[in-house]
Amino acid sequence: MTVQFDAATLRYNDAGLVPAIAQDVHSGEVLMMAWMNAEAVRQTLETGRVTYWSRSRNAFWIKGETSGNVQELVSLRVDCDRDCLLMQVRQKGPACHTGRRTCFYTEVQDGVEVVLMEPE
Repeated sequence: MTVQFDAATLRYNDAGLVPAIAQDVHSGEVLMMAWMNAEAVRQTLETGRVTYWSRSRNAFWIKGETSGNVQELVSLRVDCDRDCLLMQVRQKGPACHTGRRTCFYTEVQDGVEVVLMEPE
C-alpha cells in the first residue's frame, strides 16, 4: 500500500515538534536525536540535507551547514503512532557537537556512567 506523504499528518508535540532519530545507513548505529517541525521535514525531503529545528536558537539547523559534518538523507521512516521519525543518513564526519561519531557516547554500567568513545 502506498499513500502520498503529508508532514501535517504527523503527531507533533505542543511546541509543534516531532523527535527525529538519525541512524547511519551502513552500520545501523544511532547517531543522534533532534527535533523537526513540519517545515524541517519538508526541507529535508526536498533537499536531501537533514534539517532540524533548533529549540535553543529558535531557528532551522541544516546539519553540517557550519561544521561540514553533513547528514545526507537516504530514507525517512515514520513510526506506527506517527509521533517519531527515523532517518537513515550518510554521515560525513562526527554527528555529535562534541566531535564524537554519535551523541550516545556514554553508557551506564553498574550505576556508573562510562565514556565509550573520545572525540574524533
